[in-house]
Formats: sequence, structure tokens, C-alpha cells
Amino acid sequence: MKILYIFPHPDDESYGPCRAMTRQIREGHQVYLLTLTRGGATKERHKFDYSIDEMGQVRSEEYFLAVGALGLNGATIFDFPDGGLNEEDPRKIEAVIREEIEQLQPDIVVTYAVHGISGHPDHQVCHAVVKRVYNELRDDENSSPKRLAFYTVPERTNRPKNARKHSNFSKGEEIDCIVEAEEEDREKFLAALDCYETYRERIEKSGIRKSKNKNVYFEIYQEAFDPPLGDLTAKIF
Repeated sequence: MKILYIFPHPDDESYGPCRAMTRQIREGHQVYLLTLTRGGATKERHKFDYSIDEMGQVRSEEYFLAVGALGLNGATIFDFPDGGLNEEDPRKIEAVIREEIEQLQPDIVVTYAVHGISGHPDHQVCHAVVKRVYNELRDDENSSPKRLAFYTVPERTNRPKNARKHSNFSKGEEIDCIVEAEEEDREKFLAALDCYETYRERIEKSGIRKSKNKNVYFEIYQEAFDPPLGDLTAKIF
């Protein structure tokens, strides 16, 4: 199957579901990535005295290095304003997403859960525009993906001491799929993180590299599975 992940920023895939992505590739699926911004507005740019455009160029280069490290089948990055998706006409964002989906014809589309995990407005806008496009395409059986899934995290109390504090979680009953990654998926996850040189300090402080959690969690739109599926491509009708 073809799976298209859609996120707003470079490194969202690596901080997020990349271990599930690499497992899916190992299992014979084609995995693609669409990223809406070049991530140039990050405060990390001040450490390097970069302008927004300069940081966006550097982060784009890091992004494609990470895409290669993960072995993705393809990736596209757009130049919508980082940190400003909520000020954009959503129809413009929806148009490029729709074009990508119609061209690629994925079986599954994945984006952030409604809360965006960190609560970042760009994450929440990404959720909204992807869901709208998916619902519009469902009216056309020839172009509609078969499933829409949302990358998420569950609430836990045993996070590493220095781990990033997520502001939003999905309840246990909302999680419909739990993908368990293998050691080789973890190795590619670490290799992808290493591609983001400008974020190295932030990555180290987050504690994400030391996390022992092997699971990647998803909600599935308008489907419910209890117990959760172990494969995002399972039970698609």
C-alpha cells in the first residue's frame, strides 16, 4: 500500500512517527512525506544568525538528508509560512494537499491528531486542512484514500526526566493502532535525528534519543478498534 504522511515542519516526521514509517517500508509499503513549511521561523535560527529564509534553506537541506536516512519513497516540501499557517487562506493549503493526494493516490493519509500533540497552531491547522481534503475526496471513490489516521501520543507518567512535556495526549480508548518498532527502526530514527544539525542541542535536551519506547500510536478517523490494530494497513475494506 501507499502511505502519505503530511506534517507542517521539517523534523516532525523524525520526532514523530518515523519508526512506524521505516517498519512500513520494511514490510513492503511505499511511504511518502509532504511537509508544508521549510521551518525557517524557528528561534533556533538566532544561534546561527540566520534570517528566516536562510534557516528555511538549511532546514530543507537537513530534511532531505533525513528523508534519505529513513529510506522514504518520496518527499515534497512547500514554503508556506512557518508559524503562520493559521493566517493563511486554508483553501490554498488544501489545494496543494489535494493535488498531492490525487497525483500519488495513497491508500492511507496520516497527519497530526486534532490537539497537535505540542499544541502548536501549525500542527492544529495541518490536522484541519488534511481532514477537510480527505472528507471532500471521500465523495469520489476513484480518488479517495481508504483511511485517514492521526499520529498521537498516549498519556504516561514514566517519561524520562528531561523529556519534552507534551501538552496534549490521546486517551486510551481513542488510540486505534499501536505500531511496535524494531531495533533497526530505532537506528534509522536516530540517524534521521542526526540529520538535523541545527536542532542538535534541542534534540539532546529533549531526551528523545534516550527514550526506550518502541511504540508509535495512531487514532484512525471514524474507525474504532479495541484492542488496537498492530498495523496501520490492517482491516482496510
